[in-house]
Amino acid sequence: MKFGRVFAVWRTSIIRIKKAHQVLSDKEKRAQYDQYGSTFDQAGSQGGTGFGGFGSGSPFGGGFGNGGQGFEFDLGDIFGDVFGGGGARTRTRTRTARGADIHMDAELTFKDAAFGVEKQVSLYKQVACDVCLGAGAEPGSSLKKCKTCDGQGQVVTNQRTILGTFQSASVCNDCHGEGKRPEKACKHCGGNGVIKKHSEFSLKIPGGIDDGETIRVGGGGEAGAHGATPGDLYLTVHVKSDSRFERDGFNVHSTVTIQFAQAVLGDEVAVETLDGEVKMVIPEGTQPGQVFKLRERGIKQLRGSGRGDHLVRVEVSVPKKISRRQKELLQEFGSLS
Repeated sequence: MKFGRVFAVWRTSIIRIKKAHQVLSDKEKRAQYDQYGSTFDQAGSQGGTGFGGFGSGSPFGGGFGNGGQGFEFDLGDIFGDVFGGGGARTRTRTRTARGADIHMDAELTFKDAAFGVEKQVSLYKQVACDVCLGAGAEPGSSLKKCKTCDGQGQVVTNQRTILGTFQSASVCNDCHGEGKRPEKACKHCGGNGVIKKHSEFSLKIPGGIDDGETIRVGGGGEAGAHGATPGDLYLTVHVKSDSRFERDGFNVHSTVTIQFAQAVLGDEVAVETLDGEVKMVIPEGTQPGQVFKLRERGIKQLRGSGRGDHLVRVEVSVPKKISRRQKELLQEFGSLS
């Protein structure tokens, strides 16, 4: 190996050591490393960089050469590279990827969102094979040790460099990390353990859910190939408006219109609620805009027991035209007040 290339390798290692030192000496960065592991790109993808002044992508990518792109590094790898001599390092990839998540929408009436409802969901999705039950093997077929990985479930490769031996372990593509393979693959699913199929199930939507909120159903997504973990189902709720009601948290607001005489003398009026029509007493001298509370007539609490209240705002209707007799009576009333 030429001296120029050796120098470049050592220069890269020194840069990585400097970065490692920064992580170890900074509590916040060390916490990021402990949480996200050897690649800080994961931290940058969690809704923002999380650190100022480091640029896009990995928050540790700027100010150290290499075009400002940064390096993917592992604290254990760095010192093994430079000081380990003939030592080896190992990286192991994850097993077969989990099934895909499914995102869908559901429209609810105002009342269904208030009290909850059970919805029938129909999906065309990837499910476990109903012949081999997701195993990928023909029924009755025995399992044998995978020759590719010698039953280890992963394939290890070694790469010699001037700084030592680099050892990489990856999931075996033939047995998908199981270490065993069926003698005969399932004919129904082609050995994948999954098929596409219409799936119907009942989903209970809790009372009190609001417009735009999302329900997560663990394992309700697509089945994972070769027995991998299934994905999740995410259902986003859209609540239709109701001209009679307005939502405020778990409370409901509405308006009732009464006549001038009812406001002055008092009366009993019918009010539309989520429970149907109920009677509400209007006391003497009720003012325009006055609000009355119907307790426990609102929306069901999403987390907890009980319901919100129904708040009724009173509007007083003033007649545009009145008879001569009514005018005389009002004038007399005005002179007495």
